[in-house]
Amino acid sequence: MAALLLFVVSAAAVLISKAQEPNNELGDQYRNGVDLALKQLSLHAGVHHHFRFLRSLQKSEIEGDFGMKHVYIHFYLKPTRCAKGTTDSSPQRCPFRNDRPLMDCVVCYRTVEDVMETHPKPYVHCIQRPRLTEEMTTNRLEHCKKMSYNSGAPTLLAVSTG
Repeated sequence: MAALLLFVVSAAAVLISKAQEPNNELGDQYRNGVDLALKQLSLHAGVHHHFRFLRSLQKSEIEGDFGMKHVYIHFYLKPTRCAKGTTDSSPQRCPFRNDRPLMDCVVCYRTVEDVMETHPKPYVHCIQRPRLTEEMTTNRLEHCKKMSYNSGAPTLLAVSTG
């Protein structure tokens, strides 16, 4: 009986920790994009809250040649009760605030061999959910599509052997 109780308590602890840290569900490629958005928000003078990942809305990876991938993620960040710049943002230490709007973010970038490339520059667009317009949504998608279709990378067929 004690073993069953221990199992139930352990399972509940795992479920609670996963429910409180949805960022754990993301693969490394997507987590890197979320981390980039969080970093940019923390550096922005107009942002006064510390944010944590809430949930992803859409994710995609388009595989290209030579180990290249184009990564896209659309997700929500939620403000916490912690001060901006907090390093330990565990759910117990930094609970979510329910009196501020969500931050709606899109991040797209290119990786080669699973390393984020600096060219083209990764695209990060975050805005408070009530301020997001249809035009912004369209512009975000168009920008990310251009990044994935116009990589500008040379191919083997373009290399001339003199």
